[in-house]
Amino acid sequence: MEVRVENVRKEFDRFPALHDVSLDIRSGELIALLGPSGSGKTTLLRLIAGLERPTAGRILFGEEDASDKSVQERNIGFVFQHYALFRHMSILENVAFGLKVRPRATRPPMGEIRRRAMELLDLVQLSGLEKRYPSQLSGGQRQRVALARALAIEPRVLLLDEPFGALDAQVRRELRKWLREIHDRTGHTTVFVTHDQEEALELADRLCVMSQGRIEQVGTPDSVYDTPASPFVFGFIGESSQLPVSLENGGVSLAGRPLGLAATGAPGAQRLFFRPHDVELVDDDAALSGTVATSRRVGGTRRVELELGGSEHRVEIDLPFDHPAVERSRIAFRPRRWALFPTA
Repeated sequence: MEVRVENVRKEFDRFPALHDVSLDIRSGELIALLGPSGSGKTTLLRLIAGLERPTAGRILFGEEDASDKSVQERNIGFVFQHYALFRHMSILENVAFGLKVRPRATRPPMGEIRRRAMELLDLVQLSGLEKRYPSQLSGGQRQRVALARALAIEPRVLLLDEPFGALDAQVRRELRKWLREIHDRTGHTTVFVTHDQEEALELADRLCVMSQGRIEQVGTPDSVYDTPASPFVFGFIGESSQLPVSLENGGVSLAGRPLGLAATGAPGAQRLFFRPHDVELVDDDAALSGTVATSRRVGGTRRVELELGGSEHRVEIDLPFDHPAVERSRIAFRPRRWALFPTA
């Protein structure tokens, strides 16, 4: 099921939560709505679900305008952060609930409901636990039940709102891999809300990065990470360092000193962005250079903070763990991949 968000605006008590947002969600893809708190990602998810109505604009399911349709009419499967399982029901009863409460005309026979629920418990790797209650399961198992329950109604669109937010890091990693496998097997159109960059980069076919009620960039994980479209995306996705520079005579300069980086565009003040791991060490007078202020281990590398131009500017770069850098030693480097954005 293709979902189209067309020029949607949403206000709460005249406060704009979304500003003229448009997004095409492809049938069968897993798209992540990614952004910090207050970016509008959950509001957009609730509008797609039918839990909120747009102040302006439309939500289309295929060619059908669903803007004024209820959650039930849209046939949405929803998975929340805190499971929302019925504590007094067994796991099997939880999964079957959505089918049991359907109108009589569309409700399957009880035998068919049980068969479908058992198949889904097998799909989410919980066979044999159908008689247990939510209190007897781990957090990761409860979230699997919640997903099985959402899938039981055969939804046109599956929506997940921070589904792993209440779980510890190891369980989150395991469930991310499992969710991707489930998605590939079922082929549902899936919209996934998260503020976790790693989660989004690992799981999604495409990312929709949001900030302050607007969409900053939509693209594959690789395109968004490697070619951020704005300073916000560069700073939010992954780690970054930045410097105030100027564009002069087709080259980038720091405090009037050329850095050996060719660029096109209007001359003037810019900000240079690059990632700490995406640099090369050089022995070059035209390169960036600074003295080591701090050094710490980050996995198999060493992250150093460099002071450039005295203590006026600081950036972070990654070095091999066995690099002989010590405090106040001098290091010259050049970004391998970088971007310039005009100073606002």
